[in-house]
Amino acid sequence: MTPELTRAPRVRAGMGWQAAALAVAALVLLPVLALGLFALRGSPGLWAHLVSNVLPVAARQTVILLVGVGAIVATLGTVTAWLVAACDFPGRRFFGWALLLPLAVPTYIVAYAYLDLLHPVGPVQGAIRGWLGYSSPREFRLPDIRSMPGCILLLGLVLYPYVYLPVRALFAMQAGNLLDAGRSLGAGPVAGFLRVALPLARPAVAIGTALALMEAMNDIGAAEFLGVRTLTVSVYSTWINRSDLPGAAQIALAMLAITMALVMLERRGRRRQRYAAGAQPLRRTRLGGWRAWGATLVCALPVALGFAAPAWYLVGAAWARYRFAGLSPRIIEEAGNTALFAALATLVALVLGLVVTGAARMRPGRLTRSIARLSTLGYAVPGTILAIGLLPVIALADRQIAAVSQALLGAGPGLLLLGSGAALVYAYVARFLAIATGGIEAGLSRVPASLDHAARTLGRSPGQVFRQVHVPISRPALAASGLLIFVDCVKELPATLLLRPLNFETLSTHLYGEAARGTYEDAAIAALIIVVIGILPVMVLARTIRR
Repeated sequence: MTPELTRAPRVRAGMGWQAAALAVAALVLLPVLALGLFALRGSPGLWAHLVSNVLPVAARQTVILLVGVGAIVATLGTVTAWLVAACDFPGRRFFGWALLLPLAVPTYIVAYAYLDLLHPVGPVQGAIRGWLGYSSPREFRLPDIRSMPGCILLLGLVLYPYVYLPVRALFAMQAGNLLDAGRSLGAGPVAGFLRVALPLARPAVAIGTALALMEAMNDIGAAEFLGVRTLTVSVYSTWINRSDLPGAAQIALAMLAITMALVMLERRGRRRQRYAAGAQPLRRTRLGGWRAWGATLVCALPVALGFAAPAWYLVGAAWARYRFAGLSPRIIEEAGNTALFAALATLVALVLGLVVTGAARMRPGRLTRSIARLSTLGYAVPGTILAIGLLPVIALADRQIAAVSQALLGAGPGLLLLGSGAALVYAYVARFLAIATGGIEAGLSRVPASLDHAARTLGRSPGQVFRQVHVPISRPALAASGLLIFVDCVKELPATLLLRPLNFETLSTHLYGEAARGTYEDAAIAALIIVVIGILPVMVLARTIRR
């Protein structure tokens, strides 16, 4: 057989994978495109009303929230990363992984826990009044946590690990000779950090801060619980309370503009990111006296406030609820719903991630790289925006299915996609496909091209090479990506709130409903289950760091 004849099937196979990857990218982009088209359907008077009455307040509060959270996560993440990477003090090894624990607690659960902990008649303020000799909240009470400063503080305590992780990795990879050179020129530990290490860490700080702010943009539960009217809360209230979907879409476009600005910040930081690689590793400075215990305190505070306090509250409240009423069948049903939809979305995301990365492997080039990037944009889009954009698409598909069914069978199935939860799975997959693509791509990068060539000389097609060589070798990356996607689906609140079928509850929506009603103890078991599940990827990250 001539080389031309053998090359043609391979080219056709590669083009088939490329076409499939293009279809995946189109599915991810479809909600965003539909959002823009649907927003244009709103009347000019509606847009004028939003601009004059809704957007100014929501945009101002969103910007204030993002600025405050950005300042906290950048400062706290950078300082703790430097202490763990460059200093030796009591508890350093413990804090090396414990500083990741707030990632296990979703922002809305932290807000839910602190609303009860810091309530005027709650345990914290009651204990403080007892110590000070006061008998009632009228005599003494702390500032209300339900405020903009409270929201900024709580979100910062949960989201700082997004900065801690990349900055710590950068500090660990820096050449120790740079800091030694600074010391030889008279720069002490503080000056070395401010003049040498911190400027080199700016790209990693920018990347981590942008990711944290995108998570803050996606938040709906914490902001609403704490009385902050962000753009995300405005989208939800405009849609649900006013039944104004075009208005919600127009507000979502304003959110999308801010999100794209954060993506540009992250891309710029990544483009400028450089690592100083040298033979001499970073040497830790042993701290003594008050400096050592000060470093311990600085690292202990975010762990205590961002994880230990809400986790302790959840355990106590869940145990009290269990002793009082046992384990409700409703919670069991909601846990099953959560696991089912998260598992379905994880499976679909992994399959589609394999398609995208397989196309990039079998038919490399500028077009395939562009397709891979487009397929990951969903992670940068808040769940609220995806949900708003998906509604007209799913509604159109439901109408078409009903029309065909009516013509063929004489009866329509109703809202098949919305009623079955397919829209929710779609939103999960579009939002978290980037995790699957990135993880699988990282796993495939360890597969040498020589294995591909050897398999092809044995007569395997590109598809067979991918199934029989690439996928088995990439199983650890597949497992890690699947775990992260599953946990993110379990924690996702905005998309779940907006796209769940009627009379359908997950753990996150159950918690949201109980907290909105003020019945905090009834949601403690659901919140605790979410936190326990969220600890799983933290354990994987901690194990990776130790290695």
